[in-house]
Amino acid sequence: MRKIILSVILITILVLTFISNFIIADNPIPAEAVKFDTGDTAWMIVATAFVLLMTPGLGFFYGGMVGKKNVISTMLQSFMAMVIVTILWTVVAFGLAFGPTIGGIIGNPSENLFFAGVGTNTAWSLAPTIPFILFALFQAKFAIITPALITGAFAERVRFWAYLLFMVLFILLIYAPLAHMTWHPDGVFFKMGVLDFAGGTVVHMSAGWAALAGAMFLGKRKVQKVNPARITYVLLGTGLLWFGWFGFNAGSALGANGLAAQALGTTTVAAAAAAMAWVFLDKILGHKLSALGACIGAVVGLVAITPAAGFVSIPHAIFIGLFSAIVSNIVVSKFPKGKIDDALDVFACHGVGGMVGMLLTGVFASKAINPAVGDNQGLIFGTPNLFINQLTALVIVSIFAFVASYALFFIVNKITPLRVTEEKEELGLDISQHGEFL
Repeated sequence: MRKIILSVILITILVLTFISNFIIADNPIPAEAVKFDTGDTAWMIVATAFVLLMTPGLGFFYGGMVGKKNVISTMLQSFMAMVIVTILWTVVAFGLAFGPTIGGIIGNPSENLFFAGVGTNTAWSLAPTIPFILFALFQAKFAIITPALITGAFAERVRFWAYLLFMVLFILLIYAPLAHMTWHPDGVFFKMGVLDFAGGTVVHMSAGWAALAGAMFLGKRKVQKVNPARITYVLLGTGLLWFGWFGFNAGSALGANGLAAQALGTTTVAAAAAAMAWVFLDKILGHKLSALGACIGAVVGLVAITPAAGFVSIPHAIFIGLFSAIVSNIVVSKFPKGKIDDALDVFACHGVGGMVGMLLTGVFASKAINPAVGDNQGLIFGTPNLFINQLTALVIVSIFAFVASYALFFIVNKITPLRVTEEKEELGLDISQHGEFL
């Protein structure tokens, strides 16, 4: 049956793309083409490439943490996110996220199927200085890494084809609505005044809560404590993530401007502060200063600053990095690992880090940094409205992402089993799922 389904998918895409000029409305270049800013365009092309690099970086980050017999499968889960989500985004998901609104919840994809109307001579309303297709491709990289983040929670025990099906459903039914609600001018969160500069709700909270749902649904691994296969992979992955995150956050300014430079600065110091706080706290608690701890701390800081990057000052970014690392470190140490096997602490790092970042955006956002904040500034400036909005969005997104993700795991499991057999888990996913090994 799987062979038939895959054949149908390939043939359908081949046929539709071959006859696309007959079924997709043509969008001729107008007599006077839109004039874009070449500097903004150049920067956004670079930023888009930066963000794509984060996903193989995540593969190294996760791959180095799992046992040796599961490294290839874990890294391939990230790589295949680049493959599957790129096509899915182009065919339908971009329209669901950024198409004309349906009730402020999701977009109408009919106008943007196969990137119809997404060309080089038009622009997104909030990014008028760059081609529309560049904005769409930049956003694609955010969609790619989000389901890849989830994989750390159910590492070493998930069937690969089931993961691919979950990823498709997650993008269509969870990621796209959250992106629309948060970043589309007609989205409900956008209209509420919720601030999410680069993906605290859309990317990290959704991934964190989905990870928790996945860990709970799949159950514990047969052997929970394994020696990391390659700490050097984790260090390499952290470096690639940190590098790519500059495109993630500074690129979300959607231009080569002062706001991008500010986001670059806040991202830099938050990551460094979080890494420092994590290893210092480890030492205070009687542990050794470890490479793994430094890497996890840096990533937590990057996660937490993501929603705030273009809204807060450098000192406040340092606070966000320090505070988020302390909170996530405590959550990791107190997480009920014997009962819920979140293999690589995705919820404690990405989910909790994203929530801390969202709330602290509501505390520190300043119109002196970004005039778009307006008078609805952070709590520290004496105005509570933004903080209340951030808290409201946090609660709604948390409930939606967890419940919807758990439902998707249930549905996928009914279609095809999510978890490998005990024999295949014991053998390792590299051999049992892919016939390869280190």
